[in-house]
Amino acid sequence: MKKIFFIIFLILFGMIRVKALELTSYSESAILIEPTTNTILYELNKDERKAPASMTKLMTMLIIVEEIDKGNIKLNDMVTISQNAADMGGSQVFLEANMEIEVEQLLKGIAIASGNDAAVAMAEYIAGSTDEFVEMMNQKVKELGLVNTHFANVHGLDTDDHYSTAYDMAQIARELLKHELILDYTSLYEDYLIKPDGSKTWLVNTNKLVRFYDGVDGLKTGYTENAKYCLTATAKREKIRFITVTMGVDSSEHRSNDTTSMLNYGFANYKINNVVKKGQVIGEIEIKGGKKNIGEMVAKEEINDLIKKGDKKDYSYNIKRKNIKAPILKGDVVGTLEVIDNNGKKVKTIDLVSKESVNKHSFFSLFGKLFKQIVGGFI
Repeated sequence: MKKIFFIIFLILFGMIRVKALELTSYSESAILIEPTTNTILYELNKDERKAPASMTKLMTMLIIVEEIDKGNIKLNDMVTISQNAADMGGSQVFLEANMEIEVEQLLKGIAIASGNDAAVAMAEYIAGSTDEFVEMMNQKVKELGLVNTHFANVHGLDTDDHYSTAYDMAQIARELLKHELILDYTSLYEDYLIKPDGSKTWLVNTNKLVRFYDGVDGLKTGYTENAKYCLTATAKREKIRFITVTMGVDSSEHRSNDTTSMLNYGFANYKINNVVKKGQVIGEIEIKGGKKNIGEMVAKEEINDLIKKGDKKDYSYNIKRKNIKAPILKGDVVGTLEVIDNNGKKVKTIDLVSKESVNKHSFFSLFGKLFKQIVGGFI
């Protein structure tokens, strides 16, 4: 009899444990990740292909901010609105054909109000046509190594061969967050789109969690009849950020509930341990034939480790140095650093770069050095 009760206890305890990990109640697919380590903390049908609706605009915005960072376009560039853009259905910011408006206003219209017309206008401005821009989007998908995403338009209205997954959307969001400019717009709950004649269109963020959940500063909602309600969200508190994706939800309220549940779990249970800071001096490197024989190596990027609150980890470091000959420039790669935790798991490997430029010895500098050595020998 005791054995039977013990088995029942184990079964019930197992059910409780499983239920505790069910962070979503309404989503058909979902994911929670920490972006700096790209650790998946929760997943539900993460690779199931579904219509992404306006979450498509994550990729649209990624292409836009990349073009800005490359210097190909500027925020104050003036864009002429085509009839095609002005006629776009669905969510819009009410652009008029032949109107000229700044890139920044259009980006704001996409990020805050999910304007389909603004998305088409930017696509045409960057690529010449929406078809060419869609090619850029799908090329970026390939660059990111995403195998379950294909875009057929720039805005996300339902159409054939237009799909993504919770995992892929999280990866696109992770890439977008490398361009901090986007948070200047996605974090706004409300603002105005300013038109050339001075008139304004009131923009209200379709992501209500920006206002009602502490730390949420993006990224993109979506809804179509086929996709249902979906949301790629991100939130940051102190030193830790999370990205969540919910897809195929029956209402905007339930979409927010599942997103909040995942974020609550992340913030309650995990923290970021900064192991190596960007620019931190890691060691020295010998420089052959340089005006300086020894230079300092610094970390090209930071190394973070995601750990559970209350846990403590120790780390070991493997440094590999290259054979370096002068001249070298500040930022040149001179070695690598591998960090391993106390469980033997590799945390990350990064490049080590030269802290400063070191010129080659000229004939006169070599002669001067030799002369000092000779004179010094007589003293």
